[in-house]
Amino acid sequence: MAGRTIILLQISVTFLLFACRPARHAVTPVSVSVTAEDYINKYKDLAVMEMKRTGVPASITLAQGMVESNYGRSTLARSANNHFGIKCHSIWKGQRFIHHDDRRNECFRKYANVEDSFRDHSDFLRSGSRYSFLFDLNPSDYKGWAHGLKKAGYATNPDYANMLIRKIEEHNLYYYDRDYRASSSTSRPAPISTSTSSSNQTTKAEADTNIKEPSPAIEETSSFGAVLARASRIMTNNGVQYVIVKDGEKIDDIAREFKVLKWEIVRYNELTDKSDLIPGQILYLQAKKDRSETGAEFHIAREGETIYMISQKYGIRLKSLLDLNRMQAGEEPSAGQKIWLKDLKPVDQ
Repeated sequence: MAGRTIILLQISVTFLLFACRPARHAVTPVSVSVTAEDYINKYKDLAVMEMKRTGVPASITLAQGMVESNYGRSTLARSANNHFGIKCHSIWKGQRFIHHDDRRNECFRKYANVEDSFRDHSDFLRSGSRYSFLFDLNPSDYKGWAHGLKKAGYATNPDYANMLIRKIEEHNLYYYDRDYRASSSTSRPAPISTSTSSSNQTTKAEADTNIKEPSPAIEETSSFGAVLARASRIMTNNGVQYVIVKDGEKIDDIAREFKVLKWEIVRYNELTDKSDLIPGQILYLQAKKDRSETGAEFHIAREGETIYMISQKYGIRLKSLLDLNRMQAGEEPSAGQKIWLKDLKPVDQ
């Protein structure tokens, strides 16, 4: 009986030691809630920096990263920081990661961090002879780059070029190609400038909105991750890009300047084709959100302020704002009314 007890104790201790032992080579999973917008916001500055350094369009870099890494959620991205599916090849001297792809147990490059992956991606294209013709294209020709990458054999998927183009156009990634400037001498044509000679002074309409101002221009440095100067007119509110309408501007003018379709601007701002713009008006270049960002939970309506004005002020879709506040279309807030921006208004309030 004593012998059986000892054996059982030994088995129990062995089981507990095994159960409590930490897993080896565990990889912290990336949240499945990561979105395209999260990925763009996290890596857009890095993509623009690489564009300025090597000439690879930022839109292409972001689109490839999104497609190849599934927004940073793929095994290769999480385990090897490889966001572009670049394989080892004979010249690679760095760390390696074995992964099943087109064939079993293929060798992929492994990086110390994501920044190294972005940098190596640019160098891979810049130094590869089969991609050299791409750098003769206008840097704003993202379609030419997408089809060129497929033609050069970057990916085996026959729809690869269209996949990249859809990502670029769906998320307006071509915005990030506008301020192209390569560090090396090249005969590539300069992009069309979208800057204007008008004053960028803050108008009263801007000041009243309490919207984040764009980051001040910062001279480009060689340090990785430095914040780059954004386009002079484009600002961000609630993670959505917008501009302030200037005197005399029409929807067609803004659509042409920022390479956005007219119907997109109309839809994003809940306007009509015949809507007249007012100087100082906020005009979104991307779809607004369904709720506000953290830190802006409520708004107290002012005299004469409409629900649409509030939706524009916080970058929230009009219908979503109405739903959050249990209001009907056409219903307007009264002065002093509390408007819920992030959570659903309780029934008893």
